[in-house]
Amino acid sequence: MPCCNAERWIGQCIESALAQTWAEKEVVVVDDGSTDGSLAIILSFDDRIRFETGPNCGGNAARNRLLELSRGDWLQYLDADDYLKPDKIEKQMRFIETNPETDVVFSRVIQETHHEGGEVRQGVSLMLEPLDPWCLLVRWDLPQTGALLWRRTAIVSAGAWKVDQPCCQEHELYLRALKAGHRFAYCTDYGAVYRQWSTGSVCTKNPSEVHRRRLEIIGDAEGFLREQKELTPPRLWAISHARLEVARQVWRYDTALAVEIDHTIHRSQPDFEPGGQGRRISYGAGYRLGYRLLGFKAAEKLAGWQRGAKKS
Repeated sequence: MPCCNAERWIGQCIESALAQTWAEKEVVVVDDGSTDGSLAIILSFDDRIRFETGPNCGGNAARNRLLELSRGDWLQYLDADDYLKPDKIEKQMRFIETNPETDVVFSRVIQETHHEGGEVRQGVSLMLEPLDPWCLLVRWDLPQTGALLWRRTAIVSAGAWKVDQPCCQEHELYLRALKAGHRFAYCTDYGAVYRQWSTGSVCTKNPSEVHRRRLEIIGDAEGFLREQKELTPPRLWAISHARLEVARQVWRYDTALAVEIDHTIHRSQPDFEPGGQGRRISYGAGYRLGYRLLGFKAAEKLAGWQRGAKKS
């Protein structure tokens, strides 16, 4: 567990790790220069955990230090504001027993959203077909950090966490692990809880940087798959839809860039049209028709007019 200024959550995070029904475990925490009460809470667990504290170096640097400190063959990363259901690791370890060739186990994640006024809602993330990890990666459907279980050697051989990666950190590591040939496997059992409680997270503070980094990962994945002659039609289709998803988000603040992203789609897949299964954004019949007949720019203008008409 990497921790930086998470005094509100770190106690439950550690308790959830200690409560895992899988007996052969160690809990390791790195405090990454917290200036609140996080360190005092960590210290209160005494010898029930192993811990280290030091100056703030960033989340990925802390994760790499955790990699050095840990002694297990399998690693569970858990952000300090998230937590696990008691049988999460046991279920995934049982899955590994029957799928011993696996290097990375992933499952769906429980999303816990905290609203103003104290309301808390939970829901389970979708896992859309196809379950090909390359398709899941570019569609951003490979789940958040806590939902995975890693073979130690897979992280080491992939080059560990990239210290200067400001966002999309787990996805960048997923990409390198897939390029290294490590085997991802989907386990239907799940038990990681991902909290969404702040608008000050890495991903929400700078959406344009997130979009840029995501496009880099999508482009890197496409280039690798083309070079390896492994760019199957479903993978190309997933890449095109992922780019369109980003283009539609970018449209809100940079229409010229959004149009250029759409041009990239058609340079890669000239016959692309939105729709079909396995997409994360819904495309109504009107949008699909407008896109096919008039193009992306006109379809987005039409969609914006329809949203305005609904509001009024």
